[in-house]
Amino acid sequence: MRGGGLPLGRSVDHVRSRRIRRGYPHGKLAGLDVGTKTVGLAVCDAGWSFAGPSETLRRTKFTADLEHLRKFVEREQVKGLVLGLPLNMDGTDSPRTQSVRAFARNLAPLGLPILLWDERWSTQAVERAMIEADVSRSKRAEKVDALAAAHILQGAIDALANLPQQH
Repeated sequence: MRGGGLPLGRSVDHVRSRRIRRGYPHGKLAGLDVGTKTVGLAVCDAGWSFAGPSETLRRTKFTADLEHLRKFVEREQVKGLVLGLPLNMDGTDSPRTQSVRAFARNLAPLGLPILLWDERWSTQAVERAMIEADVSRSKRAEKVDALAAAHILQGAIDALANLPQQH
């Protein structure tokens, strides 16, 4: 365990985790699995019990992507964002990690708190589950990003929901 009582290697920023928990104890969060070509989107219920896949955004120019995300946030009444952070297996940053951090910084105009969450193995876990469920390759490709976002978001809300309340 590390500070904040979260399992080692899960929360990338446990201080911000506590701020999000305090600031938004009841409100929907969106999970984002940011890739180079797509962004998987997921949303959880306002009580932070369960997360589900929503859609996959095909990336174009960032201004268009931001506008799509703004509409998604408004439509779903999202109060905070959880972005999957693709760390190396040893926990260090990678070139993709730096790209996701930059993407997160560029989401500032949305005015929402952002939590970066360790996403190691999320896509592989989702792929494995879909293969075991005998989902076709084409259907897996279509669904994997949004399902990975839901997997990331579920891990985050499970941990956030168990943080002690601090007033």
